[in-house]
Amino acid sequence: MTKHEQILQHIKTLEVGNKISVRQIAKALQVSEGTAYRAIKDAENQGLVSTIERVGTIRIEKKQKENFERLTYAEVINIVDGQVLGGRNGLYKTLNKFVIGAMKAEQMMRYVEAGNLLIVGNREEVHKLALQEGSAVLITGGFDTSEDVKQFADQLELPIISTSYDTFTVAAMINRAIYDQLIKKEIVLVEDILIPLEETSILTTSHTVEKWHDLNSKTGHSRYPIVDEDLKVHGIVTAKDVMGVSPFVEVEKVMTKQPITVSSQTSVASAAHMMVWEGIELLPVIDNSKRLIGVISRQDVLKALQMLQRQPHVGETIEDLITRHFEDVSTSQEYCFQLEVNPQMTNHLGTISYGVITTIVTEAGSRVLRKYKKGDLVVENITLFFIKPVQIDTKIKIFPKVLEVGRKFGKVDVEIFHDGQIVGKAMLMAQLIDR
Repeated sequence: MTKHEQILQHIKTLEVGNKISVRQIAKALQVSEGTAYRAIKDAENQGLVSTIERVGTIRIEKKQKENFERLTYAEVINIVDGQVLGGRNGLYKTLNKFVIGAMKAEQMMRYVEAGNLLIVGNREEVHKLALQEGSAVLITGGFDTSEDVKQFADQLELPIISTSYDTFTVAAMINRAIYDQLIKKEIVLVEDILIPLEETSILTTSHTVEKWHDLNSKTGHSRYPIVDEDLKVHGIVTAKDVMGVSPFVEVEKVMTKQPITVSSQTSVASAAHMMVWEGIELLPVIDNSKRLIGVISRQDVLKALQMLQRQPHVGETIEDLITRHFEDVSTSQEYCFQLEVNPQMTNHLGTISYGVITTIVTEAGSRVLRKYKKGDLVVENITLFFIKPVQIDTKIKIFPKVLEVGRKFGKVDVEIFHDGQIVGKAMLMAQLIDR
């Protein structure tokens, strides 16, 4: 086990709520401060710790997918550029909901429960009442609170935080963060569909081709990752590699070296693109130390993508916003879509943004290609020509014309019109994936 892995293992064994530092880790595990720093940053990326300015790094509970949309108080501090006034030992806890305190104290307390975050201004009596109910407090406007309240927060291990932003801005910031978490929750990752190591058939570098034939007759599969004694991936061997080869030859000599791999945090969409682009049927999944933790097959990836298309979305991205407003006004002679440019689709100049134009072209091209061939597709190339700026609140018409459809690819010409005048033109090429 490397020093980096030892530090990560050590961090996982620490109790939730523990404060850790680079110096402390370096001293405890006898490693350099640089190694400790890199491992702590990795732990933060993995959701094991959270670093807060003027407070330090705290061990937090790693979020499960089902409560991914919940925020810890530590995350709230980073979102609102807050300062901790008291209750630091409770920063790792998660909040169930936030309550805006804009009424009389007794009426407000009807809505405040344990696990809440009360967003309120300079009202000391309310700060104390909220803490008594088991709720953390976020004071807006940059105000402070009394020493009594701070001590009470420390005693209850409930954070009391101060931010210079006003109540409305703070509520909007937290709401946006929860919304972003919901969007992330909907993204299917490789870890959600991978076949774990214990259920994966593998070969080692010391195995011969004979072992491949044994596994093939037992499992019916023809592709296997090749690993060393530390489970680090060295290659992939397929039926094509062993065809006509002596059973006594080591698989290491016939395998495909340096195979493409993915991590558990890679999105299934990215994995699908890789597999289609490279013509791969099996991808090894590795951890941060390049060790094999499982595999994903092309079949599993496509199944996951089809399932994803049938799921209702909770958080809406800009792409969802565009596709939801896409209106099909095609006739028997030509394909045509209509869209109104709303404020969220524009740039700082009030004209339609380049990213939105790309999404419009992709959506129009995808829809028209699906009329020719069922299945998923991966956009390979888009060439865009911006002819005229398109203003906010204008209606545009999109005319996609299929130039060519093959067994594995499609080519579409897309023209965008406003008031009968051409404002944009594009050429889209996509790889088609059979279901």
